[in-house]
Amino acid sequence: MKKWLLAVLVCTLAVTGCSKYKQVSDLPETDETTETESMSGETTEETLEVQQETEPAEPQKERVRVKGVYISGYMAGSEGFQAILDKIDQTEINAVVIDVKNDDGRITFSMDDAPTVNEIGASERYIRDIGALMADLKARGIYTIARVVAFRDPYLAEKKPEWSLKNADGSLHRDNKGLAWVNPYRQEVWDYLVEVGTQAAKVGFDEIQFDYIRFATDSTMKQVAFDEADTKGRSKTDIITEFITYAYDKLSAEGIFVSADVFGTIIGSKIDADAVGQVYNDMARHLDYICPMIYPSHYGDGNFGIEHPDTQPYDTIHAALMKSKQDLAIVTAAGEDHAIVRPWLQDFTASYLQHYIKYGPAEVRAQIQAVYDAGYDEWILWSASNKYTWDGLLSPEEASQEDQKIAESRAALPPETTAAPPTEAAKPETAPTPEETLPQEGQPSEETSMEETEAPVDETSASEELQTSEDPETEATDQAASAQPETTAQGEKRSKPNVVIVTTGGAGE
Repeated sequence: MKKWLLAVLVCTLAVTGCSKYKQVSDLPETDETTETESMSGETTEETLEVQQETEPAEPQKERVRVKGVYISGYMAGSEGFQAILDKIDQTEINAVVIDVKNDDGRITFSMDDAPTVNEIGASERYIRDIGALMADLKARGIYTIARVVAFRDPYLAEKKPEWSLKNADGSLHRDNKGLAWVNPYRQEVWDYLVEVGTQAAKVGFDEIQFDYIRFATDSTMKQVAFDEADTKGRSKTDIITEFITYAYDKLSAEGIFVSADVFGTIIGSKIDADAVGQVYNDMARHLDYICPMIYPSHYGDGNFGIEHPDTQPYDTIHAALMKSKQDLAIVTAAGEDHAIVRPWLQDFTASYLQHYIKYGPAEVRAQIQAVYDAGYDEWILWSASNKYTWDGLLSPEEASQEDQKIAESRAALPPETTAAPPTEAAKPETAPTPEETLPQEGQPSEETSMEETEAPVDETSASEELQTSEDPETEATDQAASAQPETTAQGEKRSKPNVVIVTTGGAGE
């Protein structure tokens, strides 16, 4: 009888012991060593099982094939934004890039848990109720991208001069527009940008997009004195890539995508890359998305063999993206992954150019078609005034049919081929000639009236800037790269055509 009772007791203990770890809530709250640890202090398989159950899951990120538009912080916080959202609902647009830290260095909504933002009073609060705004965007199924201007930050530079670029005499450096820039070599600046990005992620943004992740390029830069204690022998391109890597590691851990705007002319050009600090394929190794600003008006006469690039939007976009594909092939050949390419496209008329055309539905659609024909799938439209050519966009149903046709056409291509032959039909047939679109004397176009030009760099500089402010009241920036010989891989000297870079803001610099 005793033996029978003993057997029952042993079985009962065995059963209860085996069921102990089915639920974490059944575990006793104690710091003492439990019976699942061996006498030697090693953890048993049962303890490992419990630890795996209690470890938090990695943040999940869902990719979206972005077709987007830029929205200033001012517009996002205004009643006029509702009209834009209603238009978005009727078209293929599924994403918005909203200023979170704008070109003036101001934060566009209140950030309660951002110590440096609040210390310097950076919040301007164009967007009064960020929670309500994000809820509305999510309800509409819109992917949200937070634009964060990085190193061109006159507000932070004035508030924290020790973090800013300095002249040899110790004074605060200002560009030829009188704006101070922060020092890309300073760790404190990096942490400030990550702080802003983290807060944007907390309110619900799906992606952080850095703009102005570069050095200024105007002639005043030769007055800047870089401290070896900051640079530590690192070049401009070294530090920009290092910042991108640092920011990506920090923000990606928050379950958010990270992207960056870059000049289109850095693709395949060491001169331009060294001038601004952006190496296209290096940066693409450390981002989820890379967004080249390849507006046709960026490029001067003769680029890609095109007489006047702004007058041939399809050809210019297609050529620029084929160059992107060639540059990124270096990364894939090394067996590495690179960022998805998502170019900025032009939805404004560059009437400040000598040779230009008026941009309308045909020109917008031609650029989009060029993206697809080059083998890419995503794009964002830039208009500093947030006035978009809605007639150039498809309805959601039409876009779905187009996507299916694109997939079928690519499936029919030979293996390893992702770019389709240029589509003749995509080129605007009725686009006016430059002469037909020239404004009457004394009547500048809307884009021109919002322009502020900047003095060009000296003749020895790699690039010249014609830069405009990118705040809610002004239009995009132009930058011109001077014609200088550039050495090819074979050591030959070739003349580099003038390049006009229109920087934007979500897309621009």
